[in-house]
Amino acid sequence: MIIDDEPLAVKLLESFVARTPQLQLVGSFTDSVEAIAALRQQHVDLVFLDIQMPDLDGMELAHMLPAKTMIIFTTAFKEYAFDSYEVSAVDFLLKPIRYNKFLAAVEKCKKRREPPLQAPKGLSTLFIRVDGELRQLQQDDILYVEGMKDYVMFYLQSQQRPLITHLTMKAVEDMLPADRFMRVHRSFIVALDKIRSIDRNDCIYIGQQIIHVTEAYREAFQQYVTQRISSSSATS
Repeated sequence: MIIDDEPLAVKLLESFVARTPQLQLVGSFTDSVEAIAALRQQHVDLVFLDIQMPDLDGMELAHMLPAKTMIIFTTAFKEYAFDSYEVSAVDFLLKPIRYNKFLAAVEKCKKRREPPLQAPKGLSTLFIRVDGELRQLQQDDILYVEGMKDYVMFYLQSQQRPLITHLTMKAVEDMLPADRFMRVHRSFIVALDKIRSIDRNDCIYIGQQIIHVTEAYREAFQQYVTQRISSSSATS
């Protein structure tokens, strides 16, 4: 879907979509209020969204979109680039938009939709893409995973520098077994058997990092700790 209050900008993006085989246009709007009504009636994978618009600007509209809808902002004002990270936009295109920049942004969306390569159930390894190559990781080697915007960093016992790959934290959660790894923060997943200690403020000490368990994940983490304490008491 294209949402931009400038008709000429809409026409340009429509021509770009028509030239791009993996895209199918479901609608174009110059009125953001009409656009949000249409978005509530049908699923849209990707929205090309202008930021400066009357009535409802692009940033406000972005907060109203479903979490799975990807956003590419299109604007003439580069000062909005930083704000685009607030809603996890896939990319930020500065007007006048060139087709090569448009196509590169679409490729980013395509990569985000690709399912991560992983081993079959029961195996203790997984694959991630690092610098254009596939790396196989041993689950036992993972200390924790940290998310940063559209990327995640795998911190391992076997090396000092993290491995960086283009994934979402949700994708990493799906890759890792829930009985061995737990998300304890919007930006952190920890290997439960690598936790050294937990202080009274719900801070986890793991590797060289101190990770605070945030409110959204505290109940599940405390249930895990309670179960571990109970099972330890039963065997002693």
